[in-house]
Amino acid sequence: MSKQVNWHERAAALSIDGRAYTNGQRLAAADGQVFAKTSPIDGRVIAQVARCQALDVDLAVASARAAFDDGRWSGKSPAARKKVLQKFADKILAAKDELALLECLDMGKPIAYALAVDVAATARTIAWYAEAVDKIYDEIAPTPANSLALITREAMGVIGVIVPWNYPMIMASWKLGPALAAGNSVVLKPSEKSPLTAMRLAELAIEAGLPPGVFNVVPGYGHEAGEALALHMDVDAIGFTGSTRTGRRMLDYAGRSNLKRVYNELGGKSAFVVFDDFADIERAAKTVAGSMFFNQGESCNAPSRVLVHESVADRFVEIVAAETAKYQPADPLAAGTVMGALVDDIQLRTVMGYIDAGKSEGARCVAGGRQVMTETGGYYVEPTVFDHTNMSMKIAREEIFGPVMSVLRFKTEDEALAVANGSAYGLQASVWSDNINRAHRVARKLRAGTVHVNQYDEDDITVPFGGYKQSGNGRDKSLHAFDKYTELKTTWIRIDG
Repeated sequence: MSKQVNWHERAAALSIDGRAYTNGQRLAAADGQVFAKTSPIDGRVIAQVARCQALDVDLAVASARAAFDDGRWSGKSPAARKKVLQKFADKILAAKDELALLECLDMGKPIAYALAVDVAATARTIAWYAEAVDKIYDEIAPTPANSLALITREAMGVIGVIVPWNYPMIMASWKLGPALAAGNSVVLKPSEKSPLTAMRLAELAIEAGLPPGVFNVVPGYGHEAGEALALHMDVDAIGFTGSTRTGRRMLDYAGRSNLKRVYNELGGKSAFVVFDDFADIERAAKTVAGSMFFNQGESCNAPSRVLVHESVADRFVEIVAAETAKYQPADPLAAGTVMGALVDDIQLRTVMGYIDAGKSEGARCVAGGRQVMTETGGYYVEPTVFDHTNMSMKIAREEIFGPVMSVLRFKTEDEALAVANGSAYGLQASVWSDNINRAHRVARKLRAGTVHVNQYDEDDITVPFGGYKQSGNGRDKSLHAFDKYTELKTTWIRIDG
């Protein structure tokens, strides 16, 4: 990213189209309703967005179903779909400045990260699934000589995709990549808190050669557009990322409609476990600070529960508290900013409510704890560290989705495991130890979808992402994601002679 770019000037000149995207064209909501989208940077209204309802969802699903049934996309060879999706990835990179700016204005993340992380990862994901789709083989079962049993993958049909507000493009790409590559049609419902890049992505996909109707976007509220999509009788599966509370509703909607498959990637309260036999305490402390405060702490896999052996806890907390100076909130449109604004005033009140609860329940606030930059009209909170917490406290037990870290001290390995696994969530975890036996032993016993050893947040599209327990089911990323958006068909052939 060039430091010469004046992002404020670009933001002022940006024209934002908030209409839905169905069957290859921009459309207003059927009843003409809109909602005002404000930017968390300064509280300013930046767009009027179509408030889609059940009629709009019906139109989008019908468009997706028609596109699937007539084979304009589903009937293309894997190699043909690959070429279009590769062009789609190229289009995303070509529009990187516009997409990054929309993402920054929409949810308050720093422009530098929107460019280097969000846009780049979105393009890589689409390109990776494009490359993968013509390299997946079907199977022949080991049947007797008088029969031939073929096991083939087929696209499911119409996939409803519902994504959260914290990583709008990345979360969408994790589902769009495998769903589109497999030949499905998609109806995407972005969060009403950050809907703007979704419609632009759909336009870029059509420009790349994706046929109209294959990728549709219906912005709106969860209890309106989201519910209508999840209840729709002609949607074959839902790929959902969001809160555990809403994930339960997704399962209920499936039961009330057509028993569509539901793949939930839900919340987390990830444990970061540091033993006293890990020599480089400074590296562990700096790692947890960087991971916790990235994206303003608005990450489902944020290491918000930090379990530290009591013999090294004082030093560890001292380093983490000092590290918060590097992550102070600043103007998201400034090139050097590393922490931006919380997504809206509702999330601001939620985070401050948890901070107040931590103080009232007896935890020791050793850094941060205040709302800042109030003069901007935006929603900014200092990186906050609580020491001497325990699992009876809300801040150590519940997902906050903000820059709030809880440090819990332990004496023994068994105690650390009991606390780490004593959560309703199981998304990610980390163990820090120079004892290879302990590292393996603890990693095997941690009940989480991803366990990091002596690092955190190292990542690649080739590995699955998802959780245990109330962190959801199914996996995003990797070749395993194709399992969610394809049906397995067995074809038996009798051989006479």
